[in-house]
Amino acid sequence: MILAGDIGGTKTNLALYKYNDGALELQTQHQFVSQNYQSFTDVIQEFISSYSVKDIEAVCLGIAGPIINGICKTTNLPWVIDSKELQKVCSTSKVRLLNDLEATAYGMLYLNEDEFVDINPSAQKTQGNKAVIAAGTGLGEAILFYDGQNYHPIGSEGGHCDFAPLNSLQDELLVWMRKRHPEHISVERLVSGIGIYTIYEFLKERNFKEESEMMIEISKANDKNAMVTQCALKNDPLCLETMKVFVEIYGAEAGNLALKSLSLGGVYIGGGIAPKILPFLSDGTFLKAFAAKGRFKETLMNMQVKISLNQDTALLGAVHFAVDKFR
Repeated sequence: MILAGDIGGTKTNLALYKYNDGALELQTQHQFVSQNYQSFTDVIQEFISSYSVKDIEAVCLGIAGPIINGICKTTNLPWVIDSKELQKVCSTSKVRLLNDLEATAYGMLYLNEDEFVDINPSAQKTQGNKAVIAAGTGLGEAILFYDGQNYHPIGSEGGHCDFAPLNSLQDELLVWMRKRHPEHISVERLVSGIGIYTIYEFLKERNFKEESEMMIEISKANDKNAMVTQCALKNDPLCLETMKVFVEIYGAEAGNLALKSLSLGGVYIGGGIAPKILPFLSDGTFLKAFAAKGRFKETLMNMQVKISLNQDTALLGAVHFAVDKFR
């Protein structure tokens, strides 16, 4: 049995797979609300107990945070996940921790073409490095390094790099953000779930458009970011502009990652937000910002840019990584 996991600030997905004659069979899968648990050990013990899990041969987890010496201090949770402790809990020496985007990147290699939406269909298909970027609770980035034969995932904390404005409106946004975060404004502050409503608040305070009755009536909803998206899909002017700014910043950062990794093999967009905002990612705004890199515009316009629709990509990456490394 192989235990795979995708651990994020909002939710934790665990799945148990059986490996038979080169094929993986999903045995059970469960999603936990991360913030309901004081530690990941509590989560995994509940999973093992609830599903009478036995004979775990290997464990591979994708975690939202940097992995240093087999230990991860999660970015958006007060958890410390230690591979040596997991060896004891799961009774196996075969434990591997990956950054969640490392796992997502590896999982992209195992998806079918019908699990992607191609937003740059005129691009050239080329062998080479691939880049993966995913906005969700935070902003994750990773690289799939191509050695001429195989792909190797490389995690990063690129989402915490500096936000760089693209135009005069975003210049104002940066100044406005400095009042909230005077020490550092990462791109994750804006390209993430919470970033959508942050941009909305900026535009509202700037009096870009008057707040609609539709927004006022549902402003007490729990998920304000989803609320903005829903109203944008109903052509609310302030919400539409919010999504435009969000997508522009998202596209520009994807372009930055593409240049830094020289991802001639393409760029994959993962995370929970992308499938929910497909109309805004597909209308050309993202691609225009993505390619707006001066002398390298043509290079980026020739890169494939695909959105993953599979929300279990990180789990797939984790289990396949375990198979490849431990067998």
